[in-house]
Amino acid sequence: MQIKVLLVDDEKDFVETLAQRLEVRDFDVKTALDGDEALGLIRESDVDVVILDVLMPGKDGIQTLKEIKELKPLVHVIMLTGNATVDTAIQGMRLGAYDYLMKPTETEILVEKIMSAYKNKAEHEDRIRQAEIKGLLKRRGW
Repeated sequence: MQIKVLLVDDEKDFVETLAQRLEVRDFDVKTALDGDEALGLIRESDVDVVILDVLMPGKDGIQTLKEIKELKPLVHVIMLTGNATVDTAIQGMRLGAYDYLMKPTETEILVEKIMSAYKNKAEHEDRIRQAEIKGLLKRRGW
């Protein structure tokens, strides 16, 4: 099964290049050039990991992160930041981001973070399923 990744950044060339690098590594990649477009994609499709730029015109990365977490709390978000926005990335961690990386980042490091975030998300989902099964069995008296 392919890991579903959403890249969100207002720099079109950066998004296209990074998408190609991830697709070559067998990720299922969607792209968005702003927060609203990203939220629309998250509403209509399954996403495992979001790579989200902190600084974007319009809805910035922090506001987009808040809305992603409201829509789909288990989606893991990795914030991308430049030097000037490290404090903002840390704020994002407090709001539920899984991790953050400095731009530019090496593709292999990003791939490691995506894999780690996906594994963590899958473990959360498994614990939720196990709790639901236990609850169902208990209600039925088994």
